[in-house]
Amino acid sequence: MTKINNIAKNTSYLTAALILQKVISFSYFTLLARYLGPENLGNYYFALSFTTIFAIFIDLGVSNVIIREIAKNQEKAGRLLGNILTLKIPLAILSALAAVILINIFDYDPLVKTLVYISCFSMVLDSFTLSFYSTIRGFHNLKYESISSVVFQLIVLVFGYGALLMGGGLIAAMLALVLASLYNFIYSFWVTVKKIKVNVRLAFDKTLIKQIALITWPFALYAIFQRLYTYFDTVLISYFAGNEQVGLYQIAFKIVFALQFLPLAFTASLYPALSSYWQNNREQLAISFERALNYLTIISLPIIVGIYLLADKIILLFKAGYDGAILPLQIAIIALFFIFVNYPIGSLLNACDRQLRNTINIGIVALASIVLNFIFIPRLQAVGASIVMLISNGLLFFLGVLATKKIMPYRFSRNFKILIKTLIASALMGGLLFFTKDKLSLLILIPVSGLVYFYFLYLLGGFKKEDVFSIFKSFKL
Repeated sequence: MTKINNIAKNTSYLTAALILQKVISFSYFTLLARYLGPENLGNYYFALSFTTIFAIFIDLGVSNVIIREIAKNQEKAGRLLGNILTLKIPLAILSALAAVILINIFDYDPLVKTLVYISCFSMVLDSFTLSFYSTIRGFHNLKYESISSVVFQLIVLVFGYGALLMGGGLIAAMLALVLASLYNFIYSFWVTVKKIKVNVRLAFDKTLIKQIALITWPFALYAIFQRLYTYFDTVLISYFAGNEQVGLYQIAFKIVFALQFLPLAFTASLYPALSSYWQNNREQLAISFERALNYLTIISLPIIVGIYLLADKIILLFKAGYDGAILPLQIAIIALFFIFVNYPIGSLLNACDRQLRNTINIGIVALASIVLNFIFIPRLQAVGASIVMLISNGLLFFLGVLATKKIMPYRFSRNFKILIKTLIASALMGGLLFFTKDKLSLLILIPVSGLVYFYFLYLLGGFKKEDVFSIFKSFKL
């Protein structure tokens, strides 16, 4: 029961922090979009997407290994982290150099090149920060990471938008991101050493490094494939259609991406517990996984229906010139269901030593995504990238379910009942939205439709009073 309570408490704190973080982040994105316009917004996010692809060659999937191995044996934390940090230093230098060299091979504007150079600093700092927070997660503690995620976004908002208002331009805005990354690096290091009491010292143990390499390579391939199918579309849009289309696509992508804090928060605390259950309690493993799918289904479907119907109103939050983002958003938001449920599926496979299967799945999806992007983006531009996003995440879900059935007796019927009830409640909510969206503002539509949805779901037996009480209880110390 202690681990179950830890999952609830960690999920509640991280969810609350990520809600605040995403509100700040999306507010900043909206201000950027309104201030910059589609083309300059595209320049900014192209630079971030470009370096994000290279960032994975620094981490190479070791974060999952840190969480899993420390969750199994916390006494090995210092030794494991020290060797991983030693490996990351040369990888960080090589990855940054590769990004700089490649951006100069292509004929990009000098401003875009400069943005990439600056973004490389954030890329390196964030990778080391990720190792520190992964260590902390191995101790089933997400409180400090939750706090820092909010402070990070506040720094970006205050200094980034402040720089734009003072005429600093895109370069100053990117420097604000580096400042936030530097804060996060220092804070995560301090928490690891002072609060979690892990002795951080660079080390080079050949035997341990070989063991890490053997465990890590499926995670590394998985992470490379994941970055390619997540961010390579932005690079292709820039190449085939220009950065104005990148800006339009980023509207849809950022809205969908911003909502991922919900499954991210849940699986961040679920993953260490699943690793432990795989070792000690297979029955609880199945129960926790099925509940995770139910919770994320209940959350994702009404969001999909709501955003699909309100897409034109949501785009009005940005200034004129973003009308071309409405259809990409309506297509991309459908993928949200698959994105949500793919989080616990991927966590289950990794926790149960099926990282190779996870890697093969993401490899298939990455290859399919790249091929489809080369077909769709030159013809349909941002709309084509959204279509590929939907197809790719649906394919990953299908492959993940097939793999899950080989780990445990997965009882699809339990999740199917919740799915049907959630679909009915979402449809009833959607009917209300369809007939009232032109008469009421978003500030009224969103909370009212949410209440209507949960009311109908409660009547249908989608959740009980005890579920609500347990959520409130999880916030108590």
